[in-house]
Amino acid sequence: MSRAGARAPAFVPAQHPVRPVAVRERAAPLAVRERAPADRPRERLAALGASALSDAEVLALILRTGMNGLGVLDLAARVLTRAGGPAGLARATPGELARFPGLGPAKAAEVVAALELGRRAARALAAERPQILSAADAAALLAPRLAPLDHEESVALLLDQRHRVLREVTVGVGGVAQSPMDAREVFAAALREPCAAAVLVAHNHPSGDPSPSPDDVAVTRRLAGAGELVGIELLDHLIVAGAGWVSLRERGVFVGGAGLGRRRVATGAMPGPSSM
Repeated sequence: MSRAGARAPAFVPAQHPVRPVAVRERAAPLAVRERAPADRPRERLAALGASALSDAEVLALILRTGMNGLGVLDLAARVLTRAGGPAGLARATPGELARFPGLGPAKAAEVVAALELGRRAARALAAERPQILSAADAAALLAPRLAPLDHEESVALLLDQRHRVLREVTVGVGGVAQSPMDAREVFAAALREPCAAAVLVAHNHPSGDPSPSPDDVAVTRRLAGAGELVGIELLDHLIVAGAGWVSLRERGVFVGGAGLGRRRVATGAMPGPSSM
């Protein structure tokens, strides 16, 4: 056969061995003990307080352990999702919770008991909270502690919509001239407090004279304006001293908002409003 009529050899592709593709297995969720200390619910509670925890972290502390293949934090998140959040969890019966995967009768009972204890504590706290219906109510609450001090101290009462005291916070030491009440500090504390709707501030005059100074008046007006901006009313600013107390709202230093009533309480060891 001539060279021109010869067939070209067929093309044979090179053979390469087929390498199996590695399948990456999904990592198992970390157990609580395997997490960094700063990410563990118990350590976070100790360092930051219970309010810093997520709903799942709070429930995980109650459950304590997870189930096969599921850490306690993931189990808590699943339970909350299935229950419809904390509100749904609070409405669930022990029998309903016991049917949740990973719970059972014992853990269901613990969850229900913890929720009931929280409800009872909330009722007890509500019953104990003093209600501020007048400047005199606030003076009766604050003057016994502030009036005898030998240095000036400024405090804020954080109040709910019914003017019940949620918390008292110190917002300045040294007097409004040396250490003025900072509006940011006062209202930041109120914004951090759940259910806070109003603020009442007070400070003492160690001289015994509760008459407001120009600095007292200026600070009060700044606080009232800041309260309007953030939507939390400044109810009053009281000055307490050995000779009595003064309400700067009743003195006409600032107006606006609902304010407080003018109901008085009988005076005894607690001096009444000063007429200075």
